[in-house]
Amino acid sequence: MSIQTTLAAQYLQRGGVISIPTDTIQGLSCLPDELLAVEKIINLKRRSANKGLILLSSDPAYVAAYVANPALLDKINIGGEPTTYLLEASANAPSLLTGGFSTIAIRLTDNSLIQDLCTQTHSALVSTSANTSGKDCATSILQLKVFFGQDLDYVIAPKNYNNQASKIINLETGERVR
Repeated sequence: MSIQTTLAAQYLQRGGVISIPTDTIQGLSCLPDELLAVEKIINLKRRSANKGLILLSSDPAYVAAYVANPALLDKINIGGEPTTYLLEASANAPSLLTGGFSTIAIRLTDNSLIQDLCTQTHSALVSTSANTSGKDCATSILQLKVFFGQDLDYVIAPKNYNNQASKIINLETGERVR
């Protein structure tokens, strides 16, 4: 693990908000049980709290407490095309994560940075695109500074590429949402 990953994990564990390249695009992240950090992300993005956020994880165990039927997590293939799944949320899932919906968004990935951060924090990560509402996702440190000023606790620079956002599928119904 790199020093950058270790520092990012330390900021997360202290309730910080960081920006990292995810398996799809540059994202904003925090730990899901750090509700002040979740609120900070929503405020930084100038986004409605009723949209919900994604939980990104390298291991189903880190998201199991947030879903009503953890056995459904076995249906998700880790790796391949990035896909976010909607599952029925458990009573443990904060409304800031679900947006007040009955479902929660989960994406499992084999991305090495996400794996390292999840392992070091023993947690899933809240994940959302690194932009303000209505803007394109940041692809440089300069854009991150334009969007968020000095309000991010730590940044791992965007990659030279940014992929498309993941597709979103309701795992129980098979309906494609995005």
